[in-house]
Amino acid sequence: MAEGAALLGARDYERMLDLVVEVLGSDGTAGIGGTVGIGGGAPADAGGVGGDAGAGTDTDHSWHLVTRHLLDALDCGSATFSEVNLAEGTGRIEGWAPDRLGRYVGGLVQRRIRQHHPLISYAQSGDLTPVDVGEICDGWRRTQWYSEARRDFGVTQQVGLPLTAGPGVVRLVIVGRDGRFGSRELAFAARVRPLLEAVGGHVRERRRLRAMTPALPAGRLTGHGLTPRELTVLGLLAEGLTAEAIGRRLAISPHTVNRHLEKVYRKLGTNNRVRTVLLARQAGLVP
Repeated sequence: MAEGAALLGARDYERMLDLVVEVLGSDGTAGIGGTVGIGGGAPADAGGVGGDAGAGTDTDHSWHLVTRHLLDALDCGSATFSEVNLAEGTGRIEGWAPDRLGRYVGGLVQRRIRQHHPLISYAQSGDLTPVDVGEICDGWRRTQWYSEARRDFGVTQQVGLPLTAGPGVVRLVIVGRDGRFGSRELAFAARVRPLLEAVGGHVRERRRLRAMTPALPAGRLTGHGLTPRELTVLGLLAEGLTAEAIGRRLAISPHTVNRHLEKVYRKLGTNNRVRTVLLARQAGLVP
């Protein structure tokens, strides 16, 4: 890890910070339309379009922000984030960049499962180290996966960044470019991967809490000036979690949780957890 870090410059770390700040500062509603659910439908055309890239009931666009940042930071031609349930043979692409990939992502996860894509198999092994597909797939350029990546995405090489997932589930970022990835790009991927874990935890909790909270009038959630991150911490506080438990859920330290809570108290004009949760419930900020 130390050797990899030596390959990175100040601009690389600035890009990582920019990614985290934008995602945690976003409420997840800005971006291109929805996620793409992958079910049993066949691709709609030869390019692999199966389903509406603008459809989907989940309107959180955080992973679109993430993939856009990775596209720029790694000088890539494509970036996707997918979650795959291997036991059920289903999954979905939750974020992609550039936007033009939207016409190809429908049905993509299902094809990767059916074709036993090497990066999915690698992620399933539990190894969380970012990997160049050429390192785990002999004759990569002679495979169907290569042909599809080149035809649809315009890339000839891919790197996988596996994220922590439960049994039978794969969560995977794949970045691609026309040409090989160098040592700096792999070092960047290794450094940014833990940050993506934290982002993923934040997004999952925000979605869960949002689903539990009744719809509020426009502007109601921002009436107290709470950021999306502070709202997520507040929601977990309302469930009775300690700072340590909130930190574990969001992959941040208890100290960082307490800093968020201090800002919540100040903005809501409270000074303890009980009063804060009571006021938040009265305002409809938490269920």
